[in-house]
Order: sequence, then C-alpha cells, then structure tokens
Amino acid sequence: MTLNYVQQADDKVKINNVLISVWDKTGLDQFAGALVELNPALKIFSTGGTFQFLRAALGPKRSCHNLAQVSEYTGQPEMQGGLVKTLDFKIYLGLLSETYNTEHVRDLQRAQAQVIDMVVVNLYPFVQVTARAGTTAEQARANIDIGGPCMIRAAAKNFLRVACVTAAADYARILDEMRGNAGCLEMRTRLDLAGRAFAHTADYDRHIADYWAHCRPDAVLDNYRLQN
Repeated sequence: MTLNYVQQADDKVKINNVLISVWDKTGLDQFAGALVELNPALKIFSTGGTFQFLRAALGPKRSCHNLAQVSEYTGQPEMQGGLVKTLDFKIYLGLLSETYNTEHVRDLQRAQAQVIDMVVVNLYPFVQVTARAGTTAEQARANIDIGGPCMIRAAAKNFLRVACVTAAADYARILDEMRGNAGCLEMRTRLDLAGRAFAHTADYDRHIADYWAHCRPDAVLDNYRLQN
C-alpha cells in the first residue's frame, strides 16, 4: 500500500455539502437554518431522528430543496435499530477524497458521490447512560456508537478539505467565520476542529474501555440467555 502525501490544499473551502447525524440536537435547528441562509444551494445529508428533526426545523420548502436522507443518497436502507446508517463507500469517498487527486476525482465520478465539506456529529450518550445507577451491561453495549466515531475520524483526518464539528459550542464561531468569508471556512479553523474531534473520540473510547475493564464477566453474562 502506498500512502498519499498531500502537497497542495485549499485554504478556504466553501461549505456546499454537509452530513449531519447527532444524538444531542442542542442548537441544531438554528445552526442548520443559518447554514442554508448562508448558502441557499447547500445540501444537508442526514439520518434517522436527525433527519426528522431537521425536516421539521427547516420547514417544507427548504427541506425539499436542501435536505436529503443518507439512505436515499447511498441507495441502502438503514439497518434495523439504526446499527448501520452511514458506513457506506459513497459517504467515505465524500469524506476522504482529495480534490487535487485525479484518481480520487475519478472515484467520485464512478460512484456518483459528492464531496462532503462538513460533518456535524456527536455520539451516543455512553458516558451519561453508564453513569446512571442500575445501568445494565447490555444498555451500555447498546450505547456504543460505531458510525459516529468513524465519520468523525475520517472527516478530521481530511481537515485539508473537511470541517469536523463535534460540539454545539462551536456553531456560533463557525457561522461567524462563514459570514465573513462568503460561506467558506479556513484551513486554520478546520485544523483546530480536527484536533478537538480526535480528542472527543479518544475520550469517548477511554470511557468505554474503562467501563468494560471494570465489568465482572458474570455481571455481563447475566444479561443474556446463553444457548449451548
């Protein structure tokens, strides 16, 4: 395998395509609405409950023009229980492609994939759930996010082109910069967001690892009817 070492990248990237999939929807209605106001041609790809939330927040006209379900884009329905929603080749082409790379551009064209300029993701509430008294090991297991950390890491790795947003506290400053930059975000901002994103997933995984390290096997196995 040959690694790609990039020597050319854009400082300012216009935000045209955004993937949004969040557990905590605090401030998301205002943020999504402001993104669409800044760029009336903006396309938001979303999943499950986030899609339903955004459809209500944006209203019928903007939802029809600016909002699409990930499952419609990929051509693959969500797995029951939301276990698989965004783990799809077209999504990761859009996140990881380098637009100065002619091979990547050909891959995008072949798959009819769109480059994704921003990811807005936060994760299943594993920490909050496991902090509650009486939480079972099965409830803990069910609240381990898989697709979210994958998207965060892919977007953060490609900060050369993608903005990775993991905290509602960053919405205001992102909008402020975009308003002053014709809808664009600068490399310095994308790099800062990437660092925050990797810290977010590292902290999340640390909590999961610590939880399982302190679980007694019998307490885990008692959750299930084991078949011989």
